[in-house]
Amino acid sequence: MKIKYAHTNLIAEDWKRLSLFYIDVFGCKPKPPERNLSGKWLEELTSLPDVELKGIHLQLPGYGDEGPTLEIFEFKKNLKSENKNINKEGYAHIAFAVEDVELCFDMVKKHGGSAAGEIIITEIEGVGKLHVVYARDPEGNIIEIQKWN
Repeated sequence: MKIKYAHTNLIAEDWKRLSLFYIDVFGCKPKPPERNLSGKWLEELTSLPDVELKGIHLQLPGYGDEGPTLEIFEFKKNLKSENKNINKEGYAHIAFAVEDVELCFDMVKKHGGSAAGEIIITEIEGVGKLHVVYARDPEGNIIEIQKWN
């Protein structure tokens, strides 16, 4: 059996605004078509009655057209979640490898994101030197911005 990683999904309060953040800050590119989905098949898939969702897939930087995507969807009836925390069980963050951690972190904040921690430079034994910071996108999702030397 051949297995290939396909995508990671973020449920957004405002899928268009959140998509623009990832496009502007991390260079993700829209992978059309935009999604506007509903119907019996989606109700059966999600176990949600009268479910409707909209959104888009974004190509992640560093991959071609067939690479994994970031899928940003907004449901007609989203459930609000508790504050997202780095140590909360389940999916915790998405990570981007960058050339300049400070510059990228500044761009995150300039485009409506915020800090989730401080910029750190440390040595990880057996791996190398890590320059890293945790940030939040405009909807509070956690992003790791990293550079390994």
